[in-house]
Amino acid sequence: MNAVLGLALALGAGSCYGFGVTLQALEARRAPARESLHLALLRRLVSRPRWIVGTCCVVAGWALQATALLLAPVTVVQPALAVGLFVLLVAGARLSQERVGRREVIAVVAIIVGVGGLAITAPGQAEGDGNALVVGIGLGLLGIAALVPYSPRRGHWRTGAPLAISAGFAYSWSGFSTKFVADAIPSEAWIVVLVWLGATGVGAGIGLLSEMTALQQRSAIHVFPIMLVVQIVTVVLLAPLVAGEGWTGGALSLITLSLSLAVVAVGAGLLATAPAVRAAVSTDHGYSSSRLSTFPVELRGSSPRKTTSRGTL
Repeated sequence: MNAVLGLALALGAGSCYGFGVTLQALEARRAPARESLHLALLRRLVSRPRWIVGTCCVVAGWALQATALLLAPVTVVQPALAVGLFVLLVAGARLSQERVGRREVIAVVAIIVGVGGLAITAPGQAEGDGNALVVGIGLGLLGIAALVPYSPRRGHWRTGAPLAISAGFAYSWSGFSTKFVADAIPSEAWIVVLVWLGATGVGAGIGLLSEMTALQQRSAIHVFPIMLVVQIVTVVLLAPLVAGEGWTGGALSLITLSLSLAVVAVGAGLLATAPAVRAAVSTDHGYSSSRLSTFPVELRGSSPRKTTSRGTL
C-alpha cells in the first residue's frame, strides 16, 4: 500500500515538473546567449513572474518526490516522473489545437507499461544506504559528468542536447541525495538531513543552470525527455550501488527491468517527436519576439507585401 501511495505521489511530482519546465522554458528562450552557463542567467530569470511560478511548481514537485521516497524505492519514484511528458502533450494539443494521434497514444501506453514494469521488478525499501565509499564514488562520477559543460575546453558540450544530458546527471545526483534525506528523516538524524539537503541544493543548482541554458537553445520538449531518460537510466542502474537497492528476482527480473527501461526510453522518444508536443514550447515562441522587433528593419526600403491563400505577392 505504501508503494502505491508513493507511486501516486511520484506521478504528481512528475506533473509538477512538466508544467514547471513548460513555464520556465518560455522565459529562458528570451534570455541573451551571452548569459549561458552563468549565474547572470538565473539572476535575470528570477525577475520574471512566469519563471517564478514555474519554479514554484518544480519545488512542489521536489516536495512530492521527497515524500514519495519515504514510501517507495527510488527505482519506482524516478521512472514515474515520466508523467511530466504528458503535461507537455496536453499543453501542445491545447496550444496547437491538434488531435492526439496514434503516435501520442502509443507513447503514453509505452511509458505506462515501462513504468509499471519497473515498479514490478523494483526492490522494496532498502534498510540502509550503500557502502560509503561506493556512494562517494557513484556521486562523484555523477558530479563530474554534470560539470563537463563548465570546462573551458568543452565548447561542443555547450549545446542543447549535451547540456540536457548534463542536467540529467545533476538531477540524478539530487534524486539520490533526496532519497538520503527521506531515509534520514524517520530516524531524526537532522545533521545528516541538513548535509544531504545541502548536497541536493548543489546538484539541483547545477542542473537548473544547465537546463535553463539548454532551454535557451532548444524547446522544452527537446530538452525535458533527454533529461528524464538520463535520470531514469542512471538512477535505476546505480541504485544497487549508491542506494543499496538490489534486485533479487534472478534473470527474469533483470530481463524485465531491461525491457522496461527500453520501453520507457522508446515512449519518451516517440512523445518527444509528436507534433502536438513540439508545439508546447516551440522554439518559434522564442524567435517570434526577435523577429517582430526586426520586422520594420527587414522591410526598410521595400514596399509592403500582400499575402493571399496562394502565397506572397
